[in-house]
Amino acid sequence: MSRTIVVAATPTSNGDLHIGHMAGPYLAGDVYARYLRATGVPVTYTTCTDDSQSYVVSTARRLGTTPESLCATSTAAIEASLSAMGISMTGLPPIDEVYRHAVLEFVTALYEAGRFRTRTVRLPYATRAGTYLFDGLVTGTCPVCLAGSSGGVCEACGHPNNYDQLLDPRSTVDPDDPVSYRDAEILVLPMEDYRDRLTAYFAERAGKWRTHAAQLIGELLARPLPEIPVTIPAGWGVPAPFPETHGQMLYPWIEAMPAVMYSTWWSVGDTALPVDEHWRAEHDAEVVYFHGYDNVYHWGLMDLVFLLAHGDRYVLPAVNVCNEFYDLAGEKFSTSRNHLIWSVDLVAEVPRDLVRFHLALTAPEQARTNFSREALHDTAYRRLGTPWNALADAMSARGLAGTLPVTPAGRRRAAAMLERFHSGYALPGYSMNRVAETVLTHLARLRDLAADPTTAHGDLVLEVRTLLAGAAPILVDTAEAATAAGVDLSLSAVQPDSVPAFELPRLPEEASHEAADHRDSAVPDLLPLPLSAGAGARGRPLRDER
Repeated sequence: MSRTIVVAATPTSNGDLHIGHMAGPYLAGDVYARYLRATGVPVTYTTCTDDSQSYVVSTARRLGTTPESLCATSTAAIEASLSAMGISMTGLPPIDEVYRHAVLEFVTALYEAGRFRTRTVRLPYATRAGTYLFDGLVTGTCPVCLAGSSGGVCEACGHPNNYDQLLDPRSTVDPDDPVSYRDAEILVLPMEDYRDRLTAYFAERAGKWRTHAAQLIGELLARPLPEIPVTIPAGWGVPAPFPETHGQMLYPWIEAMPAVMYSTWWSVGDTALPVDEHWRAEHDAEVVYFHGYDNVYHWGLMDLVFLLAHGDRYVLPAVNVCNEFYDLAGEKFSTSRNHLIWSVDLVAEVPRDLVRFHLALTAPEQARTNFSREALHDTAYRRLGTPWNALADAMSARGLAGTLPVTPAGRRRAAAMLERFHSGYALPGYSMNRVAETVLTHLARLRDLAADPTTAHGDLVLEVRTLLAGAAPILVDTAEAATAAGVDLSLSAVQPDSVPAFELPRLPEEASHEAADHRDSAVPDLLPLPLSAGAGARGRPLRDER
């Protein structure tokens, strides 16, 4: 069976992950990967930190530290947050010489094949600092939607803004530093050279992308496609090895494809193989990306062009699963106002199964959604925990033991449950929201079934086991307890004639009456740690109002 490679957007190492990030690509990718494993599919779920981003430089300047120190501290914090949330990755691979060699090998092959062109471009320039401004080093107004935007891509509309296209540019490091423009000679990859293949690729995948992201792809293809910077005059990143651009760095965004090939190779663990082995087309892996809407241009189009530029060497992504923004108490996450909650803090206060379930239920899949402490409490205890534990008590009260026969009616109901779970987990309709709602629907039904003395014991056990298996990719600690007790949580379509009895693991109880009375305020009471101003995924780096 071919491997599935699940890739979550690579987090920028300029801070930790807050719950807005976690509710996006990281939890969604984890739940999908766990689902595939439960169906017997070999899966590698991976990502790596994005150390070369200009946001590392701008954040380090603001915090009075060095980019190197910020990367090290942030990577440790990100890895701790992923672990605390139960994200099933091997870990974060080191951004070391092996990584840099993989990146250079990937881009040098394209250079030697003649894919790049030399261009003279006009870049914003910080006059006093004497530095070129791009991406996280510059802010201004999006030329497409007129919203406030960083360089590179607009968070609001998703459209790119290269070079001098950003209106009213200002330095993010020193807003008082006058900005002028200077010419620079760089290498680019012309995206228009791949229009026909891009058009065919998206035609083959029509209906597989979420609506808003698909609309953006249509808008981008309806315009002249930009030329992708390959090198940039900068002081941080991977040095470009090309004689035409001596002293420049590789443009940070073009590291994405070799970066995830490297992280896949590292996560699989067979380091005797070439770094790009698992992405080679002959292995026919299925690649699935999880990222945010403001990352559609990069992961959906730009990175795809870099794969296409290698000819038929690499597998192309099957689909991109894109999320919208997750707000906090009705407002954007904001580091400057301490309006955020770090993931690691939240799971230290509320058991992570309950946090994961609430984030799955409310994740911003098709539109922006809102996190509130009140809603988390309601989901965790009233809607999920209390009825779940009541069902566990009702099963225990029946004194179930041994192997129990299942009636045809019980098998039919279990099969119907399983079908609904598969429809929520499987591509292209993947939706944690619907899976979580399915858990709540069947939880209420099974409580009634358990209370009915005429319900066959085997039917009840089979259907509760199906509920537990369907919820397992989200409720990871509960699933681990059940598996340790010998419960089969595979999502097999085969419905057995008999089933072993088991105890349904209980969910954590509400800690206190004070917790039940807790309500949100405009500013959350979990304040951020002083590590840094926050972090984002590639395409979702730290911005002040995130």
